[in-house]
Amino acid sequence: MILYHGSDHIIEKPVFGEGKPYNDYGRGFYCTEHVELAKEWACATGGDGYANRYQLEMGGLSVLNLNTPEYNILNWLAILLENRKFNVAEGLPQRAKAYILENFKVDYKKYDIIIGYRADDSYFSYAGDFVNGTLSLSDLSEAMRLGKLGEQVVLKSKKAFDALTFVEGIKAPREEYFAKYKQRDEEARGKYRTIATKPVAEDATYVIDIIRNNWKNGQGI
Repeated sequence: MILYHGSDHIIEKPVFGEGKPYNDYGRGFYCTEHVELAKEWACATGGDGYANRYQLEMGGLSVLNLNTPEYNILNWLAILLENRKFNVAEGLPQRAKAYILENFKVDYKKYDIIIGYRADDSYFSYAGDFVNGTLSLSDLSEAMRLGKLGEQVVLKSKKAFDALTFVEGIKAPREEYFAKYKQRDEEARGKYRTIATKPVAEDATYVIDIIRNNWKNGQGI
């Protein structure tokens, strides 16, 4: 697998065990299969950057792909709730967080590689609104289906880090890619506003319905 990591500097040897613990899937090395997206991430703070290109030897690595049919959007959300910092209000949002963590949690820490949505910027607001009870399950799923460019590949284990080989650092000039980064975020937020302001369907399922009906993992979500 060819992977790219956007950064403001060249990273020839990622260090296992470093990184922020409150990223989407905890500590790990976060990559994408798309060089253009990596360049945007590299310039996200407004400076020049690099799309670090790597080759990952997949043989013998265990992979959790959250976008396969055996998993659902609530499995992804449970992992996010465990790792990211949410402002969860008292009452229903707290109950929702506890319920999702209890009933839709995935044993993701045993895998070498995780493939799943990237909850950055607008994606993160979708998840928060669902937990707070203002976004339906179907609208959350629709909002997250904004294309493959929203996916990331995360190296979690030392075994995965050892299977990664640096190839090159590709320059990403801020003049081009910071604007693209901002445009992508604005478009995503615009799509979200369209989804969030749709008329409420009578048969829409909200987090309170999931709790009331005692939904469990694998119930055809």
